Amino acid sequence: MRKIRQFSMLDKAIACLDYGLRSVFVDDSQDTSTYPASNVSSPVLSKEERLRSIRLMRVNHAGEVSAQGLYLGQSLLSGNTETFFSLMEAANEEKEHLHWCEIRLKELEGRASMLGGVWFLGSLCIGVWTARAGDDWSLGFVEETENQVVEHLDNHLFELPEKDVASRAILLAMRSDEARHAKNASLRGGKTLPPWARKIMQFQAKIMTTVASKI
Repeated sequence: MRKIRQFSMLDKAIACLDYGLRSVFVDDSQDTSTYPASNVSSPVLSKEERLRSIRLMRVNHAGEVSAQGLYLGQSLLSGNTETFFSLMEAANEEKEHLHWCEIRLKELEGRASMLGGVWFLGSLCIGVWTARAGDDWSLGFVEETENQVVEHLDNHLFELPEKDVASRAILLAMRSDEARHAKNASLRGGKTLPPWARKIMQFQAKIMTTVASKI
């Protein structure tokens, strides 16, 4: 059986810094082979439709930046090597989502939220704080976060202009991955969060999405 290397706090901190910089300053010249909308022919959108899509994709981009911070913050204090790797694997997929959102925003001639660094650092702190409670609660936090993201994506799929099939393809692919992250966290022993914690998470998400849609 292959021995899994144990990572020191310094190793984790360096990985966190690297991921953080790549999240906030994502390079849209990366490989686009997995881009869900690469072969999608989207009709020309009206100005109103384009602005609505930009607003929604800006929020999703900010959400993916936040996801990087959450997962990396949790991984810093993870006491289990398998949990650490699962969090980093999920962070990798979230980074791919971030890349998709960045590409689509450029296609729509829009921009990402100017508060990317704020979203990342704030979420990083929340992730570290959550991880202090132990891996079971940390995984429960992942499960609840991803369940709320799935609900959020469902709302955005409803709000998207009907003609914006490119953005729809991206959100559907993201939704599938997020639902899988939630299921994996549950299977790994994540505890169900109390109702008050879920309400606080919903309130925080509401603040982020409202601000990110405008700034």
